[in-house]
Amino acid sequence: MADLFTVTAPLAIRHANGHKEVVAEKLPYNDGLIYLPPFWPEMAIEEALRYVPGPIKGDGPWKIGDAVVAILACHGTDAQLASDFSNWQTYLMQVDEAYPQRKEIDKLMKVHAARAAGSDLCDPRFSN
Repeated sequence: MADLFTVTAPLAIRHANGHKEVVAEKLPYNDGLIYLPPFWPEMAIEEALRYVPGPIKGDGPWKIGDAVVAILACHGTDAQLASDFSNWQTYLMQVDEAYPQRKEIDKLMKVHAARAAGSDLCDPRFSN
């Protein structure tokens, strides 16, 4: 498959505790992953942004620490995740131009990445 951060297909994450959700936006952070779930614009960024410590392994599905990220609907469809993704797509059509541009989303995620990771130190790669 491909690098996790170049895949444009819808993704879902399954955490070790069994919690699953759609990954709406993603960035690499500190050898792991920071991501936003669907409907994140309706939440405070501190509540919405999630950090999964790495390392990232695989070519799809990807193992990140104790979590697994896979293309949504790959290897069997999870009805709840499919519904969540469909609702997210409907939301995006409704907000249309009001949804932030990729550059704005990246900046917002980078600004809050250290807090999401439980660190007071920002990754030096995000200082630009």
